[in-house]
Amino acid sequence: MKNWTIAASAAALTLAVMGSAKADDLVFTLKNGTNSVLNAFYTSPVGEDNWEEDVFGQNALAPGGSVTITIKDGRRACKYDMRFEFQGDDLDDLEDTQDLCQMSDYTITE
Repeated sequence: MKNWTIAASAAALTLAVMGSAKADDLVFTLKNGTNSVLNAFYTSPVGEDNWEEDVFGQNALAPGGSVTITIKDGRRACKYDMRFEFQGDDLDDLEDTQDLCQMSDYTITE
């Protein structure tokens, strides 16, 4: 099982009122419990209209693989929408919403 650390950082600017307030990083292990290659993984805090950039970048997550995800977006949000895009036509893209502050791992299943 191959593990790598991927840091996801938001492109949005932090509001001036947050100033020196430091938000905690959200860290969890993402496991691919499907039979398809996961090509892209997107997150955005609940209520945002657009997805943030692809957390994986040029990487992918093989079936049965896992990766440590660190979200360093400077926000104090816990609830995130997640989008999973798979290689080929074997599995439709999936979306879910989770409280990332309350979980240490997440397994994608078909």
